Amino acid sequence: MNQGILLSTTYLGPIQYFSKVLKYDKVFIEAHENFIKQTYRNRCVIYAANGELTLSIPVTKTNKKELIKDLKIDYSTNWQKLHWKSIESAYRSSPFFEYYMDELIPFYNSRYTYLLDFNIEIQNVIIGQLELETKISLTETYCFEDDLTDMDDFRQKIDPKKTIEDKDFLSPEYNQVFIDKHGFKPNLSIIDLLFNEGPNAINLLQAF
Repeated sequence: MNQGILLSTTYLGPIQYFSKVLKYDKVFIEAHENFIKQTYRNRCVIYAANGELTLSIPVTKTNKKELIKDLKIDYSTNWQKLHWKSIESAYRSSPFFEYYMDELIPFYNSRYTYLLDFNIEIQNVIIGQLELETKISLTETYCFEDDLTDMDDFRQKIDPKKTIEDKDFLSPEYNQVFIDKHGFKPNLSIIDLLFNEGPNAINLLQAF
């Protein structure tokens, strides 16, 4: 394992993503890649009453490939209200929802022009609540694989459509709101861990 890691941006990324943020001394987020649909770049997966629920941030459509740093959020639908309503419904009975909710509500009441800016800001709040000290930087140019001599490349490896193939990540079970109804769901959005485990979330992250 290298000292640094290269990640894609995520919207309330999965537990695996934040386990990497914890383990590496240097974390870089790729700001110059082309946007890839149906990935964690603009979606997260939470645990709702009927099972796993995907929340996606709509983005403006273009006829050409768009760099992630230039991708704009589409506000033609009230996705913020829908997302927060879904999060609240899923986690309002969790032990730590009221403890953390005030930190997240502003992101569903304020408008950000660019997806990357929104993702970075909400990620910084999560990192603060987890009390992680890792410094995260954005890439200044696109990083080609041949140039990554001192970084592990996870830009395409943490993906909702792929089976987890990561020898350094093993998700132990923790309590979830609907675990008695649908069983344990691994590697959901980091907010699932945070709302259910609170300050203990960092200890569980260290175990992943």
